[in-house]
Amino acid sequence: MAHHDHIATHDAHEHGEGMGKKQIWSVFFVLLALTALEFLIALGFVHHWGILQKGTLVNTIYIALTLVKAYYIVAFFMHLKFEKSSFIVTCSIVFLFIIYFIVLMLIEGNYLLTHLQEHALYPNN
Repeated sequence: MAHHDHIATHDAHEHGEGMGKKQIWSVFFVLLALTALEFLIALGFVHHWGILQKGTLVNTIYIALTLVKAYYIVAFFMHLKFEKSSFIVTCSIVFLFIIYFIVLMLIEGNYLLTHLQEHALYPNN
């Protein structure tokens, strides 16, 4: 029984599944640096020094940094990077459909907001 456990552990290490301490710490420091950059932009560049103004550029930077952080979390801590490529494609397609659905709902909500406001709520009164 102990021999079988040793073989299973050896096979898992051969295929490169999981992460070592060095890789965990490197991902941690990347996430820490991205978070520090977000705080530097928010508190330093926007509020304290006034180099950047709140608006589309700052929001785009925040979204890009958040997507990079989400990639690192999903890829390394949720072990998606170590999965087979077909599973990664399946998860990515589902994620894209969810984003597509959210965008469609926002567009539809904006349309209803602008067009329903033009008409009286109770026209017979």
